[in-house]
Amino acid sequence: MSKIGKLPVAVPAGVTVTVKDNEISVKGAKGELKQKFSKNVEVAFENNEITVKTLNSSRQANADHGLYRALINDMVKGVTTGFTKSLIINGVGFRAEVKGKELVMNLGYSNDFIAVIPEGLAVAADPSGKIDVSGINKQQIGEFCAQLRKLRLPEPYKGKGIRYSTEVIRRKVGKTGVK
Repeated sequence: MSKIGKLPVAVPAGVTVTVKDNEISVKGAKGELKQKFSKNVEVAFENNEITVKTLNSSRQANADHGLYRALINDMVKGVTTGFTKSLIINGVGFRAEVKGKELVMNLGYSNDFIAVIPEGLAVAADPSGKIDVSGINKQQIGEFCAQLRKLRLPEPYKGKGIRYSTEVIRRKVGKTGVK
C-alpha cells in the first residue's frame, strides 16, 4: 500500500468535487479540472475529504494508488491557489517578450523563436530575463516550461541558456592555455 495514497486529500470551502464513472471533476475559484482514473482504484468524496483506495493488491494497483492521490491533490491545489514556474534566460542579447498569445524569444540564433502560449496558461516576461508561467494544471505548466528550456539548454562553461529558477548549473573551467 502506498504511503502517499493512504493520506486523504482535504477539500477547502468553495471547491466542489464530483466523482462518477471513473472520472473525478474538481471545480474551484480559478477553474475546473477533470481526471479519469484507473479501475484498480476507488475514489470516494465524503466529509470534505477525498480518499483513494485500492480494489486489489496487484503491483499496478499499488502504483495507481499513490499516483491518483497525488494527481487529485494537485487538482485541488490548482483550482484554489494555482501553480507558477519560473525560467531564467541568461546570455548576451537573449530576451523574451509576450505579444498577444505568443512568446517571442531571441536566443542568439539568426531567427527568433515564437512559442504559442497554450490555453489555460498565463505567461509574463520581464526585461531582466525572467519568464513566469502560471496556471491551474501543474502538468501543462511543466510540459510548456520543458519545451521552452529545450530551445536553448544551459551550458556549463559560460552559463548561457534557459534554466529553471531553482536549477543550479555546475560551472566548468575552460581551457587554461598552458604551454
